[in-house]
Amino acid sequence: MPVITLQTFIQAPVEGCFDLSRSIDLHLQSMQQHSEKAIAGVTSGLIGPGDTVTWKARHFGLPFTMTVQLTEMKYPVYFVDQMVKGPFKWFRHYHAFRAQNNGTLMTDEFVFKSPLGWLGKITDKLVLHSYLQKMLQQRNDFIKRAAENSPVNLYHHELSTATTA
Repeated sequence: MPVITLQTFIQAPVEGCFDLSRSIDLHLQSMQQHSEKAIAGVTSGLIGPGDTVTWKARHFGLPFTMTVQLTEMKYPVYFVDQMVKGPFKWFRHYHAFRAQNNGTLMTDEFVFKSPLGWLGKITDKLVLHSYLQKMLQQRNDFIKRAAENSPVNLYHHELSTATTA
């Protein structure tokens, strides 16, 4: 099965990065180019343990609907969401957060498998791996910008600067 691993350093507290990564509203903002909508389950706010969300989006010019469930969570260390219904044969997205150098190291591990046997394997390798990696990187960049520019982070930065001056 293909695995995409990304690491993003964010100059913001772990808790804020963790919550932004679980935000349905932020996810929708980051995926506007794909006309993504949350149509069932948790459709705004933060997704939590056991919650599901059904997404509707356009990829490769085609409409897709997918339901994912947050299956594991240890605040603010990690959470896992998995597809329960949708276009993949299987997918699991592990999100980890670790305090590092006055910020957060956010790590994603996205494991997926397409249906259709050998044809799916070829599609995964030639098309989906790079497409999904680019999409996840764009989402992580969006989370990074949101976290680093949030009023909470700016306040935290001002406090840490004032105490070290």
